[in-house]
Amino acid sequence: MKGRALGSMRRQMIAQLVVGAALLAALLIFVFQDFARRFAEESQDNVLLASATSILENVSEDAGGLIVDIPYAALAMLGSVSDDRVFYRVDQGPTFVTGYDDLSVAETTTANDTSFVSSGFRGDQIRAVTTSRLLSLGGQTQRIRVTVAQTQDGLGDRLDELFRRAVLLGLGFFVLATGLSVWTATRVLRPMQELALSVSRRGPDELRPFERPVPTEMVPLISSLNGFIARLRRALDRSEDFITEAAHRVRTPLATVRTQAEVLSRRIERDENRQTLRKMIRAIDESSRAAGQLLDQAMVNLRTDALQPTQIDLNDCLQDVVTRLTPVAELRDVELTTTFADDCHVSVDPILIQNAVSNLLDNAIKYTSAESCVALSTSSDVDGVYLKISDEGPGFEAVDQPLTERFVRGSAGEGTVGSGLGLTIAAEVFEAHGGKMTLSNNTEGKGGCVDVYLPR
Repeated sequence: MKGRALGSMRRQMIAQLVVGAALLAALLIFVFQDFARRFAEESQDNVLLASATSILENVSEDAGGLIVDIPYAALAMLGSVSDDRVFYRVDQGPTFVTGYDDLSVAETTTANDTSFVSSGFRGDQIRAVTTSRLLSLGGQTQRIRVTVAQTQDGLGDRLDELFRRAVLLGLGFFVLATGLSVWTATRVLRPMQELALSVSRRGPDELRPFERPVPTEMVPLISSLNGFIARLRRALDRSEDFITEAAHRVRTPLATVRTQAEVLSRRIERDENRQTLRKMIRAIDESSRAAGQLLDQAMVNLRTDALQPTQIDLNDCLQDVVTRLTPVAELRDVELTTTFADDCHVSVDPILIQNAVSNLLDNAIKYTSAESCVALSTSSDVDGVYLKISDEGPGFEAVDQPLTERFVRGSAGEGTVGSGLGLTIAAEVFEAHGGKMTLSNNTEGKGGCVDVYLPR
């Protein structure tokens, strides 16, 4: 029976890690882009300020007038950064001196004060810096202001290139983080998968506690699992003890009651009372057989759940069963014959095999006619061993349910003590060993035939 699945922990963990990686990649792109923009703007501002300062330092007085010498390096340093256009303007107080008279000037309030401004100029976005200093002209102190501006096309191109690089960096980080997420989820869940594989590989009789080292988070799970195994072991031990005790407690009183009824029937003279006692004896026999076979099936279920195969010679195992049932066969004037082949070694639980074959032979003896024969034979090949039991009874008839199901009996069983469990027990035993049992009627004469295959 499979538990109800709520989804894969591995996929959920990978999904959460991948979503986190995607958010971090987006944050990385944003931070990188913002840093690149700030760095590019600061670089442009520093170059603009250096250019404006260079022009301002070349402003001088000559014969009471103002001389403005625009150094080539002042504008060349801006051209070396990008191919943007450069504008400048020099003012003496409120008076325009040279440059572009329509270039806006940022207000400077004190000497050596510097102001940066972004605005539009002649249809382009520009970045402008205005710096000033005091200069004595004709005995009067005048404020000289220099404004240098540059268009933003080159800066935009550089920012676009940096954005593409940031996107590639973010995608690379995302791919790497996704790979690490898959690896991490697989590695984290590997102890749980190894534990599940270890549990699935254990046989039904392997009830040892788990002692392998596990991560700290799995210690409560291992402790609970070991506690469950311990409780299961105690429950199985109690079940085995109960079956053994029940077999003794149930069969012995029924046998005693049957014996007393047999003795009593010999002392009763009236036929109707004797018939009543015979019906009671029959009911006791059926109850005893049903109780015994129910206990046998419980024992078979326990042993098949904890199957411990042993390499044996199947012929020796079958001979023990024949020896025990020979007195029962002789009471019905039935002859048990055996034909054993060589090399019939198989790996089985001998107790379960003897129980199954005993049920099959008991059925054959019970349903075959008096003064007839029940034959048991074995054969073998490279793959396995074959067992065949045939009798001279009424054979197997077609019924609504298979005869190997619990409590199913054919019409041939009417009037015969039985519980409908013998074939069920035998089929379960052979199937537990990887074998198969087939029921058929003899093709040569009357009677039924049971064919069994057991792999080596």
